[in-house]
Amino acid sequence: MSPRFRGALLRIRGLALALLVGSGSLPIAALPISAGDVPKWREDLRHMAVEMPRRHKNLFHSMTRAQFDGAVAVLDERIPSLQRHQIIVEMARIAAMVGDGHTNIAPTRDPKIGFRTYPIKLYLFQDGLYVRAAARERADLLGARVVRIGKASADEAYAAVRGIIGRDNEMDGKYFAPFLLAMPEVLHALGLIDDMERAAFTVEVRGRRKVVVLAPAGPADLLPPDTDTSWMPKDGWIDARGSPSSDPLWLRDPKNKFWFEYLPASRAVYVQFNHVGNKDTETVADFARRLFAFVAENPVDRFVLDLRLNRGGDGGLNRPLLLGIIKSDKIDRRGKLFTLIGRSTWSAAQMLVNELEEYTQTLFVGEPSGGKVNSYGDSRKITLPNSGITVRVSTLWWQGDERDKRPWMAPDIAADLTFDDYRANNDPALRVALDGTPPTLLADVLMETVSAADDSAAAEQYRRWKADPRNAYVDPEPELIDLGYRLMGLNRLPEAIQIFRIAAEASPLSANAHDSLGEAYLQHGDRELAIRSYERALTIDPRMDSSKAALEKLRALR
Repeated sequence: MSPRFRGALLRIRGLALALLVGSGSLPIAALPISAGDVPKWREDLRHMAVEMPRRHKNLFHSMTRAQFDGAVAVLDERIPSLQRHQIIVEMARIAAMVGDGHTNIAPTRDPKIGFRTYPIKLYLFQDGLYVRAAARERADLLGARVVRIGKASADEAYAAVRGIIGRDNEMDGKYFAPFLLAMPEVLHALGLIDDMERAAFTVEVRGRRKVVVLAPAGPADLLPPDTDTSWMPKDGWIDARGSPSSDPLWLRDPKNKFWFEYLPASRAVYVQFNHVGNKDTETVADFARRLFAFVAENPVDRFVLDLRLNRGGDGGLNRPLLLGIIKSDKIDRRGKLFTLIGRSTWSAAQMLVNELEEYTQTLFVGEPSGGKVNSYGDSRKITLPNSGITVRVSTLWWQGDERDKRPWMAPDIAADLTFDDYRANNDPALRVALDGTPPTLLADVLMETVSAADDSAAAEQYRRWKADPRNAYVDPEPELIDLGYRLMGLNRLPEAIQIFRIAAEASPLSANAHDSLGEAYLQHGDRELAIRSYERALTIDPRMDSSKAALEKLRALR
């Protein structure tokens, strides 16, 4: 044990135990591990606590060293009273505190963990948590909406389980939570159930609620690292969609790393890119050459790139596909090029998304991605010496633009999947790409509406735009700020003020929006309103230098 770690334990143990007793969070009554296993688990915990900071690029980017040491000390104190699965879940919680998706302990991937599953497969659709597949003997649960899991509502259960998920953003949580919420060991360790062998699920079927008691159905399926294959049929299980012969395009061949199909009715090329990796029989580069030769030689009006099942791989292999799109004037146009994204779009697939946004005219359709522009990645394994469990940590920082604080790539057009869509084999995202018209940019809508004579028209138009479900994930601030400055450049200051007000109301915690509003007020001669806006900007972000400088000048003139 390192001196630093030993010191942290001694300082924190007493306080940690007092906090546990006082909060009522002592472990669930269950048989603890044997006395002989206690030192082994403590050694595993010490190994994890020493190796994670040593190997991670920056382990403390989202938490402090004291928080990390404190969590480790609390678990070290509790180990003698915990069962094996409870220790693993609490170790996963410590890994998740790091705050990036490539740093984790994953029951969904590690065979050494060996957690089980109940005879249901869950998914968080737009309209709730549903049983999307079930073992044949529990076919009665297909299509049931899960209302409660043990002692908690579905929302409370999700909130509990997300704390053990290493994630870049909330979409990562939505991806992994349904798998974990079907694992007996996870539910028990989180205190959601008392008996792993008899778990009560409250479900709603055709408007009627009932409680069903489920027993474990065997080992949980393990997920591959780079492709979401969880949708594939499983022997002895039934899917809510019915026969695999009716699979929609996006679920037709998940294990195939990349493929394309021509859709003559819409003169569209549909490309599914499921893994950023070469096949044994074809490289990504060769596939790209074949794909864009087809595009050049055939009547193609639309190009749809589907990344919804792509969880990464080797980001260096994205280049041929990206260059093929850039070089094709035929498809790299607004309204002709669409990229489908979702919660499984992550890691190296997120890198491709970043590049597509930067260099092409693509429109993103679907739900937000599981990754973001700037992120930690390239995970490496730490194998714990006694249990053999794997802890993964990020070893590199991938930076596109340090100013980009977005938690994900938001779709230009929202097309979330509902359970009814899934059951009917409808694909709302592909439907938008094939049939929809490109959305009118918010700035263009408001430019036609904003008027010095009517200061409510633009605000009303913005409210209509915001209420359109297709715009559910679009961040309006960049367009609003750009439009405001465009109007200032045209010396239309009253209209610019209207737009910046909308921006400030739409993003009340944006220092940039309030700073821009202050600048417009100042140019218009409204000094007191400018001062208030600049002060508000500095309240949000004390480092806003432009607001600081403006306030110094304004106060000097008072």
